[in-house]
Order: sequence, then structure tokens, then C-alpha cells
Amino acid sequence: MTTLQLSIVHRLPQDYRWAAGFAGSRVEPIPQNGSASENSLVALKLLSPDGEKAWPVMHTLSQALSDISLDCSVLECEGEPCLFVKRQDECAATCRLKNFGVAIAETFSGNNPF
Repeated sequence: MTTLQLSIVHRLPQDYRWAAGFAGSRVEPIPQNGSASENSLVALKLLSPDGEKAWPVMHTLSQALSDISLDCSVLECEGEPCLFVKRQDECAATCRLKNFGVAIAETFSGNNPF
């Protein structure tokens, strides 16, 4: 198994869904007052590397998830490539990425610092 040393991803805070008529190729944010459904997507964005160097890394991460039969798509979001996975597959996806050598950046809050 290949590993990707020094790759760091974080989950974007917004939930997403496939844009009407564009499943698999375009996403749209779910409004904050909207309810997350079983069709919700989460987005994982690379912190390192970034820019044009991020695209091949994201495609490699996508392949790692496809190898264990997790559906995912690499699409541009906020000007950067993001890896979109179903909300219900998020734990399996992050576990696979960690085993693949990818660091997962976690958000810390004052209420729950660790």
C-alpha cells in the first residue's frame, strides 16, 4: 500500500448535496437552516499540499477510497479540489485516509479542546 506522507486534510464545516441534475459533478451547500439528510455530503480539503499540486493528491486519495468501495468525487470547491463523500461514509473514509498516511486536522473549540 502506498502512503502519502505530509498530506493533511480537514473537513469543511458546511454540508453539501448534489446540485439538481448534476449528481457526481456539481455540489451545492445545504442551507444552515436546512436539515441534513442521508444524501448529505461532506467535503475534505487538503491543507497540504495546496494549489495545482493538490489535484493529483486528491485523485490518489479518491482512488484509495474507491479501492475499498467508497463512492467519492473530487470537485472544485472554494477554488480548491475537495473530496466529497457521503455523510454516512465519513468515518470509514477518514479511517482509510489515516491508514493511507494522511493526517486529519480536527477543529478544536473552547468547550471541547481535545
